Amino acid sequence: MPSFVRSLFAAFVLSSALASAQVSPPATATGTVSGKTITIKYCAPSVLGRKMFGDGGRISSDPNYPVWRAGANDATALHTDADLDIAGLKVPKGNYTLYVLIKDPEAWQLIVSKQTGQWGLTYNADQDLGRVKMTMTHPPANIETLKYTITDLGGGKGRLQLAWEHHIAQVDFTVK
Repeated sequence: MPSFVRSLFAAFVLSSALASAQVSPPATATGTVSGKTITIKYCAPSVLGRKMFGDGGRISSDPNYPVWRAGANDATALHTDADLDIAGLKVPKGNYTLYVLIKDPEAWQLIVSKQTGQWGLTYNADQDLGRVKMTMTHPPANIETLKYTITDLGGGKGRLQLAWEHHIAQVDFTVK
């Protein structure tokens, strides 16, 4: 095989590998509430025509189902510069991992885990700091790529929201 063909083939293989590695690219949601920064680092998967939630959904094949890693690849990381009260759950400033209990697709629970730095499919319930109910709504159209937002509601209050497929889940918090 001529060297230019080998080089062309190698470039094709490399570009294909890089393209498939970016199916769930890294993303960050950052918000400032009462002068304190809250950051969520996650990998943002796309629906790509697949069913994600509910019976037969793609996420039901994850080994921790019905606990979902709330993203793709590495576990979804939460960093807060302030103590938070998330719907009654006391979260001291620091680093955490977020998961979501999706047993009921219409009534999710946010799980805040003390375990950090793990791959997203590693979940240990013994490390839960706690769980809180999320408010569920449905978007008017399919949300192709997972998106987190952190919103300052004023008066030391904020909202964490994740939106994907046919679901929007949110929970309010207070900066302490």
